[in-house]
Order: sequence, then structure tokens, then C-alpha cells
Amino acid sequence: MATQKVVNASGDIVIPDPPFAHALFSTVRFAWLWLIIRLFLGWQWLEASTHKLNNPAWVNGGEALKGFWTAAVQVPADGSPAITYGWYRSFIQFMLDNGWYTWFGKLIAYGELLIGIGLILGAFVGIAAFFGALMNWNFIMAGTASSNGLLLLLAIILMLAWKVAGWYGLDRWLLPMIGVPWYKADAVPAAKKSSAIKK
Repeated sequence: MATQKVVNASGDIVIPDPPFAHALFSTVRFAWLWLIIRLFLGWQWLEASTHKLNNPAWVNGGEALKGFWTAAVQVPADGSPAITYGWYRSFIQFMLDNGWYTWFGKLIAYGELLIGIGLILGAFVGIAAFFGALMNWNFIMAGTASSNGLLLLLAIILMLAWKVAGWYGLDRWLLPMIGVPWYKADAVPAAKKSSAIKK
């Protein structure tokens, strides 16, 4: 059975999404589901940020982050370090040696706050989810499992649904107002176009 394909105006071959994937990620039919996931994920980030923002060891000198990085780069006697990949361990060690924890602690704490606010308000959901996923990935790479695997998965799903995940939120107005640089609206509105085709 041949795969159905469509050639667009640019000459690119576009393979249509299955109906369920189209309904899930490109229509507002499941916007209620994205709202639930957004609120859950946003609250997780907001809660994590308040713990850090209220802790001077994170925002005043970054001693908490220094301790976390120091523990992560150590290789125990049994030879099974928290960080699996040597290149990532070298990266963390480089940041430790250069004292980056002094400002990186603040960056993490305020970054988590902004991610939480963005997800809860439904503002630039795809961007907020991307940075949340990036943080989760880094925590996992540094040897911290905790809830990061689940939060990473939810962030990836929200990134896939970025067009409609903020429908019950600020993206409902922000995305049409700002637009997307790769999309050019048709000169003829959809209603007029369909009537013109019928003629």
C-alpha cells in the first residue's frame, strides 16, 4: 500500500499526519488535555523554583549548586560515577573550576520560575516546554533521576503540541498576534476560497 503524499507549493513532499495525531496536535479539540498537563508541569517548576529562591545557598553564591556538581563529578571507589559520559563530566568540571556556580544557581532558580509561569499562563508554551526539557535532560545527565524522566516526557509532548497547548491560555492571543515567521497567510480568506472552488 503506497504512502499518501502531497506536494506543497514549494515542491516539498509532505506526508499527512494520521487523523488522531492531527486532531491531537493541530486542532483545539484536545486543548483541555494540554491544559491539565501544562498546569501540572508548570506547578512542578514553580514549586522547584520557590525552594531555590528561598534558599540563599542557591541564589547567594551558589554553594548548593557547587555541592551538587562536586558530588556529580566524583568517581567513587567502585568506579560507577553518577555521570555516565566523560564529556559531560568534563563539562561540569570545567564549570566548577571556573566558579560558574556563583551565577548559574540564580540562572537555574529564576529559569525554573519563568518556565513555571509560562506553562501555567499558557504563554509561549513550546518555548517554555523546551527550556524545561533542557533542564530535565541536564539533571538526568548529571545523574539525578528523581521525577526528571516524567517531566522530560511531558515537556516533549507539550513541545509537539505547541500550536494548541496554550489555547486555554495566553497563546490563544499571543500566537495569532505575533505570528510565526515561516507561515504566510493566504491572500484569500478560507471562507471565500471554498466558495470560489465550488464555482
